Amino acid sequence: GTLLNVSVSDHDRSDSLLLSWDEPEGGAKGYLLALSSLESGTLLQNGSAGPNTTSFWFHGLTPGTRYVIEVTATLACMDTTSQTITAQTSPSAVRNLSLSSGGSSAALHAAWAHGHGRRDGYRLALWHSDSQTLVRNVSLLPSASTFLFDGLLAGSEYALKVSTLAGSSQASTSIHQWTAPSIPTQLRLSPGSSTSLVASWAGAAGAAWLHLELRNLLTQKVSTTLSARRGLTSYTFQHLHPGTQYWLGLSATAGSHTLVGPNATAWTYPLSPGNVTLSSAEEQNSLQARWSVPGGQRDFYLVTLQEGEDSVPARNISVGGDNDHVTFHGLSPGQQYSVQVVVVAGPYRASAHSTAAWTEPRAPSGVSLSSQGSPHSLQASWEEAVGEGYLLALSLAEHPVKNSSLLRGVTSFTYEGLHPGTLYTFEVSTVAGPYTSSPRRISNWTYPLPPEQLTLSNGGHSTSLQASWRAAFSGSTGYTGTLWETKSQVQVRNVTVGSDWTNVTLENLVPGRQYTLEMAAVAGPYRSPVRSATDWTYPLAPAGVTLTNTRRPMGLSAFWDKAAGDVDQFHLQLYSKSHAAQRNTSVGPNTHNFTFLGLSPGTQYFLKVTVLAGPYRSSSHFATEWTYPLSLANVSVQPGRKPQELHVSWVESGGGRDHLVQLSVAESLSIIRNVSVPRGVSQLDLEGLVPGSRYRVEIISQAGPHRISSQTAIGYTVPLPPRSLSASPVSTAQALAVHWETAPGHRDGYLLSVLEEGSSAPPRTLEAGKDSTNVTVPQLEPGTCYLVGIWAVAGPYHSLPENITSCTVPAAPTNLSLTNPGSSSELYTSWNKPPGRRDHYRTTLYSLSTQSRIQVQTLSADALNCTWTHLEAGSKFAVQVTAVKGSLEASSINVTQWTNPLAPVNLTLGSPTASALAVSWAVVGRGAEGFVVDVGDAASGAPVGHTELGGDARSYVLRSLSPGTRYSVAVRATAGPFHTSTPSLTHCTRECDALLA
Repeated sequence: GTLLNVSVSDHDRSDSLLLSWDEPEGGAKGYLLALSSLESGTLLQNGSAGPNTTSFWFHGLTPGTRYVIEVTATLACMDTTSQTITAQTSPSAVRNLSLSSGGSSAALHAAWAHGHGRRDGYRLALWHSDSQTLVRNVSLLPSASTFLFDGLLAGSEYALKVSTLAGSSQASTSIHQWTAPSIPTQLRLSPGSSTSLVASWAGAAGAAWLHLELRNLLTQKVSTTLSARRGLTSYTFQHLHPGTQYWLGLSATAGSHTLVGPNATAWTYPLSPGNVTLSSAEEQNSLQARWSVPGGQRDFYLVTLQEGEDSVPARNISVGGDNDHVTFHGLSPGQQYSVQVVVVAGPYRASAHSTAAWTEPRAPSGVSLSSQGSPHSLQASWEEAVGEGYLLALSLAEHPVKNSSLLRGVTSFTYEGLHPGTLYTFEVSTVAGPYTSSPRRISNWTYPLPPEQLTLSNGGHSTSLQASWRAAFSGSTGYTGTLWETKSQVQVRNVTVGSDWTNVTLENLVPGRQYTLEMAAVAGPYRSPVRSATDWTYPLAPAGVTLTNTRRPMGLSAFWDKAAGDVDQFHLQLYSKSHAAQRNTSVGPNTHNFTFLGLSPGTQYFLKVTVLAGPYRSSSHFATEWTYPLSLANVSVQPGRKPQELHVSWVESGGGRDHLVQLSVAESLSIIRNVSVPRGVSQLDLEGLVPGSRYRVEIISQAGPHRISSQTAIGYTVPLPPRSLSASPVSTAQALAVHWETAPGHRDGYLLSVLEEGSSAPPRTLEAGKDSTNVTVPQLEPGTCYLVGIWAVAGPYHSLPENITSCTVPAAPTNLSLTNPGSSSELYTSWNKPPGRRDHYRTTLYSLSTQSRIQVQTLSADALNCTWTHLEAGSKFAVQVTAVKGSLEASSINVTQWTNPLAPVNLTLGSPTASALAVSWAVVGRGAEGFVVDVGDAASGAPVGHTELGGDARSYVLRSLSPGTRYSVAVRATAGPFHTSTPSLTHCTRECDALLA
């Protein structure tokens, strides 16, 4: 046949199709067009077009539906050509599209109503408005009407495009919405200067705009307001008042969402006072401090009076912020003072200092002048007086000899080069700043000349001493002397030599013993003051020095042997190369051992024993030994930063060269790791362990040949959380089935938490064994959503939680009834409220007469009945009520009922024969389930019979009647238990005329 090249398009109309074709060669007399359903093959529309026509519109079609279209062209000579094509109408876009955050910062909920017609499915595309990036592209079933987008950015605008798909066509609808913002955290407000504050915060990425308000808390007025776009994390407020407290509030905005954030308070730094001075007051021993009041605000002044050159605080006084002076009374005479004035504003301070000032001094007391046996010098001394220094004056017979000035801290002065046997006068005064006290006076004599430079020395010998001297300038005839044992005062020998002698050696003395030699110059009958000299013979060193360990208490014992001769004491020097401090101990001459206690554990010590005899010493060789190390205290094993780590810490008790950390699996006691750490390290991170496992840690301390172990510590690694958590309702029970996958590592078990949606009651907790991967949570409320959380547990530690939300299946309505209130177009449905929760009810009415669903109603969760109207008379209906919770449903059983039928109309009677009556009638609407023809004797009223007919009957012939007899006939329409009758008509079998009863 001739090709027509048929094509079809919809021109963006979802209920129409435009058919186009090419006119065949030689033309056509006309065209016949037929449109049928692709699914059922039923002819739906047909049409025709005249010659020279090449297009045709089909209107009133169902959107998104596939059709078969046949075009038949009538050619010359009654010939025809046909072409069949399939086409699909475009789908309808969704209606009532909404996108809401529900207050969530990470999720948006999309909902819509289905468009008219059919569809293959939906495609949802979610775009991030700022970055113009596609966030989510989702394909859904055609029955879907909601979708939740989660994992979104806080405080961001998103655009959603919902496309209805049907074949290759689609219809789209778009909408915009914001996620709720997240509140910034860690708001800090700190001073930058006396006129600025620096605000900083974290987590600002979750808000499109940040609004800051700075308020002066003294005046309660707003100083600054600021709005900043996303990403700002700090801001400096300038031009503020010094020393003032401010309050900062922060809020976050995204679209129509606004959340009030944290607030903070801070002070600006105060300004320092100016021109601080300290000067004498009218009252004695008093000073007055003054300053200039700085700008800005302050809480008070803290005025500190400082004493001496070291500025030691002597007085503290707090005065109000408006004061500019303060007076200090009862101060020390001759003392130097300064003052510090501190401005206090909140936690901050600003200070300034004054120059020094003095109080008037007093003269020194306890003045003395002593020759100390010298013929050429006098020593003056006095008690310390408070002041800056002293003025000294020495005079001879009221003629000045020497004047001196001394600084504070010197309490004596020696005058040299004086004449022997002469009377001198000494004066001293105190100086403090510009002040000088009245002088104190005292007099004394110088001594005559004694023998000079007498010495006594051992020269390194242990049994002899040598005495030497220089002859006095006054001359002499000789020298006399006596040697004594200094301690016992026993006289050893007398020495007398001539004037030309200047030394003598004293033999056969005892080692380590102190001797004293007294000598005087002799000239005629006069004896100079005695000169004496003392010294020790050199001591002998100790022998057999040893050092041993006592372990408990922590100490070392020293032992030695005494050598011949005298000993004043033994000096023991114990030290360690690892400690700067050393132990020095002296014991009596009769002691030959000593124990050092309280030593550092695990330390090598060296001992030297020295014999002391006067200023002379003789030392032994060194002895050495180690103290035992202490076991480490407070050994703690805690989880590390990762589930595969343990953090071991301890407190060093002291000593030792290093530590050996031994790790073992707690159950097997086999050591799996040895780690050596140096002394001074008090913590260690052990990595590469098994999560959720129990370990045992023991630390061995080493010092020289000694080792000691700490107490064993037990610790757990944190278990890993379970993976792939899911929860689904159990359809036959009020329960949720929770499933998960086991994470690597060990655990003691699992802990589950089940929290009811919107409930303030505490969550239910369940425990599961360590090998479990599922658990059923029973006895839940039907149609209720629960937040299910699960943790892996190992010892006292929990993993991070895994959470999921799931709902139980709602309970189906019960005691459903469908009643006829006596109407031919209405039915009434009621049911009992089932337990638990639900989002709503969906009631569905089916026509059993047409085998189709004719009405659906969506009712609130509290509804218990509904009425169906505009129903077809005499039809049988079934109703079902479904409780809906999200995507979960539970339906009641179906119940059925009939509407009242309408009475037949146009009842007619005829008598085709003498023994028969012909009955006919018509129906309104669909008619009825069946008909009953009632016949009775018109004269007596006695029933003759009745006949039941099907719903398709419209006539019936009554036979075997009596000729010439009048009968009464009525026809009833029946539907289930209900029936409606026509009025009765009478008629005679042939020979009689029909009359209306």
